[in-house]
Amino acid sequence: MTQETKKEPFTIQNANWRDLNALRKLEQICFPKDSWPLLDLIGVLTFPNIVRLKAVVQEKMVGFIAGDRREEGFLGWIATIGVLPEYRRQGIATALILECERQLNTAVVRLNVRRSNIEAISLYKQLGYLQISTWPSYYSDGEEALILEKQNHL
Repeated sequence: MTQETKKEPFTIQNANWRDLNALRKLEQICFPKDSWPLLDLIGVLTFPNIVRLKAVVQEKMVGFIAGDRREEGFLGWIATIGVLPEYRRQGIATALILECERQLNTAVVRLNVRRSNIEAISLYKQLGYLQISTWPSYYSDGEEALILEKQNHL
């Protein structure tokens, strides 16, 4: 089996409660140790003032991002981002992040990531995120989270 990935065209669309089952599957695949509970997924798809976007290839959700404004106009927080493994390295995560940042429209955007997630950290740094802090033992298995921040020039 080869590791070749076929680059397929994707679109970024708004997500809603109808995407619940697809989001549950994506979360379980992307975050086997830390997938969100059902109630959190329902919340992220229905609460007001949440930016929720999905990447779609041939009518299939292959990526998802959610962000919210913590301090109106100042601080936005990307709560989750995931792309199915077979669709990674095709620009989908970058497109999701940039569109989420645009829709958040805040001066600062933050996110957290597992210290061991080297690929994601590399992407975030390429997009202008810098480490500002850590949260010790943040994840269920005790792994530390890095807190990254990007200054947006509005």
